[in-house]
Amino acid sequence: MYGYVKVAAAVPLLQTGDCYYNVRQMEHLLRQADAKGVRMTVFPELSVTGYTCMDLFGQDELLREAEAALLELVRGTGELDTLAVVGMPIRAENKLFNTAVVFRKGEIVGIVPKTCLPNYREFQEMRWFSSGRTLTGDTAALGNRTYPFATGLLFDAGAVTVGIEICEDLWSPIPPSSLLSMRGADIILNLSASNELTGKNDYLKSLIRQQSARCMAGYVYTSAGFGESTTDLVYAGKSFIAENGVLLAESERFTMKESLLISEIDVDSLRHDRQIHTSFTDAAHDGWVDRLPVRRIPVDLPDRSTETFVRRIDPMPFVPADNHVRDERCEEIFRIQVNGLSRRLVHTGLQKAVVGVSGGLDSTLALLVTAMTFDALGWPRRQILGVTMPGFGTSGRTFRNASRLIETLNVTRREISISEACLHHFEDIGHDARVHDVTYENTQARERTQILMDLANMENGLAVGTGDLSELALGWATYNGDHMSMYGVNASIPKTLVRYLVEWVAHHKTDPCSGQILLDIAETPISPELIPADADGAISQKTEELVGPYELHDFFLYHFVRFGATPEKIYFLARQAFGDRYAADVIRRWMRVFFSRFFSQQFKRSCLPDGPKVGSVSLSPRGDWRMPSDVSAALWLRAVDALDREDHA
Repeated sequence: MYGYVKVAAAVPLLQTGDCYYNVRQMEHLLRQADAKGVRMTVFPELSVTGYTCMDLFGQDELLREAEAALLELVRGTGELDTLAVVGMPIRAENKLFNTAVVFRKGEIVGIVPKTCLPNYREFQEMRWFSSGRTLTGDTAALGNRTYPFATGLLFDAGAVTVGIEICEDLWSPIPPSSLLSMRGADIILNLSASNELTGKNDYLKSLIRQQSARCMAGYVYTSAGFGESTTDLVYAGKSFIAENGVLLAESERFTMKESLLISEIDVDSLRHDRQIHTSFTDAAHDGWVDRLPVRRIPVDLPDRSTETFVRRIDPMPFVPADNHVRDERCEEIFRIQVNGLSRRLVHTGLQKAVVGVSGGLDSTLALLVTAMTFDALGWPRRQILGVTMPGFGTSGRTFRNASRLIETLNVTRREISISEACLHHFEDIGHDARVHDVTYENTQARERTQILMDLANMENGLAVGTGDLSELALGWATYNGDHMSMYGVNASIPKTLVRYLVEWVAHHKTDPCSGQILLDIAETPISPELIPADADGAISQKTEELVGPYELHDFFLYHFVRFGATPEKIYFLARQAFGDRYAADVIRRWMRVFFSRFFSQQFKRSCLPDGPKVGSVSLSPRGDWRMPSDVSAALWLRAVDALDREDHA
């Protein structure tokens, strides 16, 4: 379903050494997973016997029962669609191996031995097991049949390829998953039995996130839980599902219940990133990758696209949901912006800056960045010129906030009305000032830009731009008006994030008086204020009523530019993220606006001023987004129109 593969990390309740009891618990969880549309389910390391059997692994009785119990589990789940992976000790070549047995539809399809065996203090697996590196053959016997048996098995279903590593493998300098990913594995399954120690869980979580990021892969990890022996160690039954550095889901630890952690991994986005990051494909050609011989095992995993989608889709992908993470992100973004502007000022030798301040979010953020930059350089803020330029649509609220903010930040204020200059210009070009068309609006934006540029020249300063990423995506800027500056500090900040940055400064980086002004600015409706205010002096021109909600456009932008997602997939994700806030026809309507404007307005992005990149999505024509200005949007618009027809069919 749109490249998503539903996976599960299962932790059954075990009884150490009781193999038949253990497989009954696993069958119970497998049936749950299959009923929920899971396409692959992974169980903990040595889950058939229990990990903590220790010297009992040398007993034929345990090994024979483990084999018989496993074969019963395979036969007993023959009608299930989910691909199952369980932990199992297996004898081969007069040695014992700690393995993962992969089966589906009553058939074992392959067996993967553990490569890296721990041999320290609490873990001395080399006492019982041999490494998969010692294998000389490529098959192992279970029952009266032999099956593929190697460390380099890849289970290939076409739409997704799966690789397997076991516990300690992940902790090695070059984990098998690194090599498997280079050879095509989209998802890595890890069967583990990692005990709990103070601080270990955070380290492990970081390790999983980092490995999934390095491999540009999905990573499903599950570990032994309640039922393992606690003679010396405790096993908490932890599970994690990660994707390309992002933790999608994690289970509760220290529970005395079974658990089934389920999420979807976006294989399409992983393959997109591998395609565009050439360092990944280049590394795949290095000689060390070939040190792991790979054998592809075809598996049939039916599409379960009708099943319930459980993964949470973030409606605001540019804004971290966690308050602590968001605060850290805001701090980092300001540091990037300040560093960029500082370097530009030092390079040019200019020690003054000019900022047009409207009382809106974008100009407020630009002014805050400029003030912080001058603080960082040790220059007085009075060398910043904050310019208010009231015009035909300026409301009392925005004008007051702009003026008060300039004063409370101790920035030099200059007020220049643009009304008379614009009326004079209308006379010059023969335009009727009563006609509030695009000429009427753009004249004001260009007049303001002219004032700022000329003041910067006159003051020997730098004109700091205010436009943000969302406006650049939609082309919601006047060409050679607010579209232009000498350095655009907000160029890669989306509108949904601008508000949080301003609020963060209000709460953490300024005095109470300035903070109150900033919070009021954050609550002000977004508007270019180019049309006269209403009879009460309030804003009459609201941007989101004209081009659509920025939270939708930022969502479309993120998935389109970051992952190359199709309109069909973006629509599906938007329905998941905004289903309770926007009707389907509303989402389709604004998606059509997004694609239409994104393509038609490329010419404005082709000549953007310099500005610092702060996130993974940027539209700089020099380093990030390169597209012809005259490219056709027809392909994407047809796809959006097809969605409309399908929903009305």
